[in-house]
Amino acid sequence: MHGGALAGWLLMALCAVSGAYCLLRTRTGTPQERRTARGEALMGFGMAAMAVPAAVLTPPEGAWAVYGVVFGAATLRALWSARHGSHHLHHLVGSLAMVYMAVTMAPGAAGAGGHAGHGAAAGGAGGVPLLTGVLLVYYALYVLRSAGHLIPAGTGVASFAGGSAEGVVRGGRGGVVGSATGVGTELTMACRLTMGIAMFAMLLTL
Repeated sequence: MHGGALAGWLLMALCAVSGAYCLLRTRTGTPQERRTARGEALMGFGMAAMAVPAAVLTPPEGAWAVYGVVFGAATLRALWSARHGSHHLHHLVGSLAMVYMAVTMAPGAAGAGGHAGHGAAAGGAGGVPLLTGVLLVYYALYVLRSAGHLIPAGTGVASFAGGSAEGVVRGGRGGVVGSATGVGTELTMACRLTMGIAMFAMLLTL
């Protein structure tokens, strides 16, 4: 990335942790929630692999074809699942963005000087500027919207924490379960926010 190896490592770590948490979520919840978590885990690990600094690992030429096939399949799956919920539209955009980056950063692609995680500092901007701009605007709005949803939730948790002992005593077991569920929901939202920020940062390097 433009920010150097340190920024690449940080981005890789954030995406890997988010992917690992999403993988844990595949063990609980409804079948629909588990499918969503699997898609988000794939996205997190895929972005983590893309973010490895080029000084450490240069992917083989065929890696970009693998990225394209994997996330092309994820795109088709998200398109099919979008019939059941609007959140799958975000997965669809994310999968398409991954395919776009894989094609743009593949060796021999016009204007590509590297890929998002492996340092696009050399060469000119890759990809289609208009499409890159649209994706950047989408993810900027997604990050702002996700952050806005987390702020009031965090305020509510902070308020509850001020009287947490009393709340648990009065609420009994239900209060504990409700608190745990709220924390899990916030962690899920935080992971999605993290991956949105990571995608925005990777698109900036095109």
